[in-house]
Amino acid sequence: MVKRFIQFNDETIDANQLLLYERLGRALADAPFLELTERKLMEFRPREGAISMSVFWRHRSEHMTHLGRLSDLYLLTAGFWKDFSVVMWLQYREEYQTHKFPHFCYELLLLLEEFRLSEKIQRERPGTVSAFEARREAMLAFHRDSLATNVQKNFLADALLNKLFISLHAGMYADHNWNGEGLLDLGPVLLLIGQAYDASSTKENTCIAERITGYVEEVLEKDLTHQYYALGDSITEENVVFHYHEGMQDAEQGEDQTKETIEEVFRTWHRESEDEAGVHLQYELEHGRSGKGDGTDAVEGNSEASIEEIGHGRSEGKESEQWQEDQKNERKTGQRYAAGHEFGREHTHVMFEEQRIVSENTKDNIESLALWREVQKPFVRAFSEEIRKRIEMKTEWRRERLLKGRLSSKLTTMIVDERPKPFYRKQAPSANLDAVFGLLVDGSASMLDKLDETKMAVLLFHDVLRSLKIQHEISSYYEDAEETSKDLQLNRFGMMHTFQDRNKDSGLSILSFEANEDNRDGFAIRWMTKRLMRRSEKHKFLLVFSDGEPSAFGYDRNGILDTREAVLEAEKQDISVIHLFLSAEEPTEDQRELFSRMFGNKTASAHSVESFADQTLRILRKLLAIVIK
Repeated sequence: MVKRFIQFNDETIDANQLLLYERLGRALADAPFLELTERKLMEFRPREGAISMSVFWRHRSEHMTHLGRLSDLYLLTAGFWKDFSVVMWLQYREEYQTHKFPHFCYELLLLLEEFRLSEKIQRERPGTVSAFEARREAMLAFHRDSLATNVQKNFLADALLNKLFISLHAGMYADHNWNGEGLLDLGPVLLLIGQAYDASSTKENTCIAERITGYVEEVLEKDLTHQYYALGDSITEENVVFHYHEGMQDAEQGEDQTKETIEEVFRTWHRESEDEAGVHLQYELEHGRSGKGDGTDAVEGNSEASIEEIGHGRSEGKESEQWQEDQKNERKTGQRYAAGHEFGREHTHVMFEEQRIVSENTKDNIESLALWREVQKPFVRAFSEEIRKRIEMKTEWRRERLLKGRLSSKLTTMIVDERPKPFYRKQAPSANLDAVFGLLVDGSASMLDKLDETKMAVLLFHDVLRSLKIQHEISSYYEDAEETSKDLQLNRFGMMHTFQDRNKDSGLSILSFEANEDNRDGFAIRWMTKRLMRRSEKHKFLLVFSDGEPSAFGYDRNGILDTREAVLEAEKQDISVIHLFLSAEEPTEDQRELFSRMFGNKTASAHSVESFADQTLRILRKLLAIVIK
């Protein structure tokens, strides 16, 4: 038996909260492309277009965790983003990279810049004061504890950095438990660090850091043992200066300059990598812009040459104007498409195939189909009659108090009202419900132990919607682990029933569905969302049948967040996303919490495999009730 849900780390990410922080960061930085993650220390990563909050704020009260993360976000996006000089940082790094204690030099400057920018942000944005006050208290407690430990272990460089942080934030003459007087006279150092209160630029803090370093370098015996800041690790000359081939236009030469701020570094990397990442277009960043070929590699044409390869386009026009029914189905079989940036940053290296599941007309499938339909027939009939009765009841409702129509039997309005409206009209009956459904079925290997029950639930879903003549599409989704690497992840969609099939019986296709490998939920949701967006129906629903959290190549860390983001994107397009957890056992509290983080409150679970079909009917009943209202 395959057990899918294995949680190695109880600290699952709160996707909703992280997305809110990410949106705040994008607003503060005015950078809609910016992504937010959580790492050991605050960090900038221009290549990925990402910034990172520190895990330092975990395992605290909910209020303190929130304020601490906000302070990280303010420093990253409202502070370092625009007011940290990349030029000065590069010069400083180059000067001290051969120093005896380079890490102490680097982190001393970042410590000074953190203080300067914290004060600057609070002056400009008074609403941030509470977050920085909470940060100050927590960080002071940390550095005081670290100071005592580092002095005891004779980590003098670390102890000195702790001392300088406390001096800046708590006052130069506070009791700091400093026991290194015999090694270092702190008086001149405290006078130097006091100049940071008046510093207004990275350049001024660089001068202060240089003077402090010059004073203490003869006393220190070794460099920092621990790391306290990682903000400048990714801001290197490689990330900041872009070199292009010769022959560019003069207007483009300005790009071959060092960027002044972190904002410029990020935006430049974003522009350069936006169209050049992923399997769809793989070029190096160092490339020619535009120019004329010299013709040295030209090959003479041959009119008698045979055709060796045929290319296929993907037009966005109306399919009904381009292909006949059989051509459309053929077009969707066996061709690979590159996801690129269209399906989110996590999927830039994804290739995907849309394949018809071939109906296997085996004896077992035919017998199972007949047996399952015989068992489910009473449920399908009762459900269909219930929905039709609701529709009929709605058609009997009357729109009253109209200026024209049928004359009402209640004529008192002619006497009482100043402007009587004694007419009414019956609701016009609707031939079909104005709704469309898309169903995604997890095709990962963990479905093996519940495959038949899943097929029964999908078949019930299909038969109910067919009986009500509601358009729907059903597809499995999985990632092919055998054809997956760092540079390419192949995903496949097994299409059991498509919108073009209309009311066709696809029962045998559903029974021919098999489990495969991994699942990339966020990608699959975006794929089905795009298909639903092409439909004209008013009510659009996307159902996801799965038995666990997302799991695919390089997707385990960000899969939950990406899935939540895909769900929110779909709901912005007025598509309701509903999740049904397929499991042979009752879900645990951790599982329920995880699914709510991905799908919000629109997630349901079945307590046993036998109840998959019951839960499917319950979900359909609720959704169709919304349509009928």
